Amino acid sequence: MPSPASAAPEVVLNGAVTCDQVAAIAAGSPIGLDAEALQRVRANRETLERILSTGTSVYGISTGFGALVVHAVTPEMQRHLQVNLLRSHAAGTGDDLPGEIVRAAMAVRCNGLLLGHSGVRPLVLQRVAALLNAGYVPRVPRTGSLGASGDLAPSAHAFLPLLGEGEAFAPNGAPIGGGEVLRRLGMAPLQLESKEGLALINGTHFMSAIGAIVARRMRRLLATIDAVTAATIDALRGALPAFDPRVHRLRPLHGQSASAANIVTALRGSARVAGPAALRLQDAYSLRCAAPVHGAAREGLRFFSELVHADLNAVTDNPIVFEDPDEVISAGNFHGQSLALAFDTLRLTIADLAAISERRTFRLVSPTLNGRLPAFLTADAGASSGYMVIQYTAAALVAELRALAHPVSVDTIPTSDNQEDHVSMGMTAALMTWEALPRLERVVAIELLCACQALDADPGAAGAVVEALHAAVRGRVPTLTDDRPPAGDLDAALALITDGTPAELLAAAGGRR
Repeated sequence: MPSPASAAPEVVLNGAVTCDQVAAIAAGSPIGLDAEALQRVRANRETLERILSTGTSVYGISTGFGALVVHAVTPEMQRHLQVNLLRSHAAGTGDDLPGEIVRAAMAVRCNGLLLGHSGVRPLVLQRVAALLNAGYVPRVPRTGSLGASGDLAPSAHAFLPLLGEGEAFAPNGAPIGGGEVLRRLGMAPLQLESKEGLALINGTHFMSAIGAIVARRMRRLLATIDAVTAATIDALRGALPAFDPRVHRLRPLHGQSASAANIVTALRGSARVAGPAALRLQDAYSLRCAAPVHGAAREGLRFFSELVHADLNAVTDNPIVFEDPDEVISAGNFHGQSLALAFDTLRLTIADLAAISERRTFRLVSPTLNGRLPAFLTADAGASSGYMVIQYTAAALVAELRALAHPVSVDTIPTSDNQEDHVSMGMTAALMTWEALPRLERVVAIELLCACQALDADPGAAGAVVEALHAAVRGRVPTLTDDRPPAGDLDAALALITDGTPAELLAAAGGRR
């Protein structure tokens, strides 16, 4: 669980937040609430109260929810309605969501409410900030959201501790009841007013929070994959002309040109890929077409990031409160179809990046394809198997990623007596993407291990970035001379992938993100 947030720089929320800021909050940064935005929230609450004073019927305030919209709720029961909403909708199941996701989602919900169209009091947002800044993270089961009507079930679990109910994790990671959390913080249970329970749970904040964290990790991973690919090309003494910038200017895709430039940058100074040292006029597609394939993934990430950024800074609850003139409008901004489509698209790119990486790994270890390199990268082939079976692991991971790439944005299942007859399944898509990303990181780590072993088996001056990357790996993983369990090697290489070392080495040499 994240430690108390006070040790990290504060992120001030005002209705406009970036993916990087959300990722920082997820990692432990405390949140502040912009004073001007809070005034906007206060004014919007006054607008809602004026509307309610006229006796106007408003969904979720004077009516039930979903298909229960036809049932009236008397004024004396309207506060209780909001409490019942959180209690009844806390219907999640399964393993707990990671604390970083819960922190980020609650902050994103605050950011959307700060836009001042949800009819809540500033006090509600201040309580959320106080809870997170003290290092408490609500306990939220992972399964239950359909990504339309918002992330209802996980959000209900997330905000129940504000009422002194539900469960949370203390700063030391120990589970604790919501009532005990408030006692330790010296706060009374939050008394929800009209609309406030609905505003807290009706939105796309869990989906978009996951999207923000994924976008940041994926951006760094794309640069890492370019650097690792360069190491493979160097190890195989591949053909450099395929990455000539003149080639990529003829196909005006920014992502493709960026990946080609990164590979050239990483190979700068190599004596293995130019002139008589190069083995081939042109390479197999997994090498020669790396820039177009990686570039397509970059374009997929651009599409993904744009849609995520939009929802991070949107009003995604229902109904929405307007002023000049005063009006409450029931609509559908909570529907997560744009995010579901974004996550489905990104998982396709993840699966394809893993597939081309595995093909490069296969080429490195295969005695029929790896040129002058030893079979399975061992000097004692036959008696030793070298890195033969770690390629099997890469293949198994690719198979899992292909299963995870199944699109769920088309798999609507109607709910609430067909009042909610088309849902996005966006949270399912988000969680599948969350599971896919570390699998891709492992596939890339396997390629990196094999590329470094190949460089050792066939010595020669590699590119400066490749040499630095090889040194970083060898600082953690010794050259394979006798068979040993490769699982430990993989874990060590994976740590370099996840901490962004290849991307940082590339950036230091002038590479692109």
